[in-house]
Amino acid sequence: MGPAELVQAAAMARRFYLEGKSKIQIAEEFGVSRFKVARVLETALERDLVRIEIRVPAELDAERSDALRARYGLRHAVVVESPAEAEESPDPENLGEVAADLLGELVTEGDVLGLAWGRSTIHMAAALDRLPPCTVVQLTGVYDAGTAERGSVEAVRRAAQVSGGDAHPIYAPMLLPDAATAAALRNQTGIARAFEYFDKVTVACVSIGSWEPGISTVHDMLSDEERAHYASLGVAAEMSAHLFDAQGRRVGRDLGERCITVEADRLRRIPEVVAIAGGQRKAAAIDAVLRSGLVTSLVTDTAAADFLLAAGPGPRPALQRTDPDD
Repeated sequence: MGPAELVQAAAMARRFYLEGKSKIQIAEEFGVSRFKVARVLETALERDLVRIEIRVPAELDAERSDALRARYGLRHAVVVESPAEAEESPDPENLGEVAADLLGELVTEGDVLGLAWGRSTIHMAAALDRLPPCTVVQLTGVYDAGTAERGSVEAVRRAAQVSGGDAHPIYAPMLLPDAATAAALRNQTGIARAFEYFDKVTVACVSIGSWEPGISTVHDMLSDEERAHYASLGVAAEMSAHLFDAQGRRVGRDLGERCITVEADRLRRIPEVVAIAGGQRKAAAIDAVLRSGLVTSLVTDTAAADFLLAAGPGPRPALQRTDPDD
């Protein structure tokens, strides 16, 4: 390209890439055809006159995020770089910060936001600094009623405070001794009022646990005999007191009868369900829950993403919300 051609190519590239003008508008300005403009822009790229650089914040892994979204048919997948010292952590706090930003994008004015119990959702709520006006409802009881002020009740209050909307917490344990006690609690006025909002939830945030000590709050609440029983059913993952085998099928459904939690069928009807979970120890559990079709979006880290992407081809149930039990 001669100097005149270089100057013209630079001017056209500036109009197209920086000023946002169409090829037709550029063609009219320079008195050439739009096909000539297209050829000049293509040549400008080939000759390195124009460089296109795609940049995201250093802590986000765009390539893994897109691959994970495609692998599971997710609506959104955000993969965060795992700090070397935190790869074994079951709930890296940086996931909550990124999830808080994602929630700021997904929630719109008038939505009903549902928050399930989980360390990662608690981290997420603490990191929230913006939310459109929305109603916030708790989707599960708490791990320990005595820690409600520091757990999911406080998370619901925090999200409602940021959004300026109403809060509907649940002051009850997640797991009860028997189904009759759980049923009685569900009928109490405050809890029943929260349950009435479950069918109105438009965006939900949930955590995922693998079936081992310290990684699943439900696992830790059960007796040794109960843990062994559910393990014998092939439990690979837990989410909001729902148990799943490695293929994403629900097992141990009797446990849900003893729990204060949103039903799986209701979760499946929520338009956007965001799971927040990372770390190598949770990777297989994340795979199991994604196969269940209950989750539409995921915030995770590179430690878990590498496992998920190496697992080979699998189903893409998220957007279809298919139930592997059917």
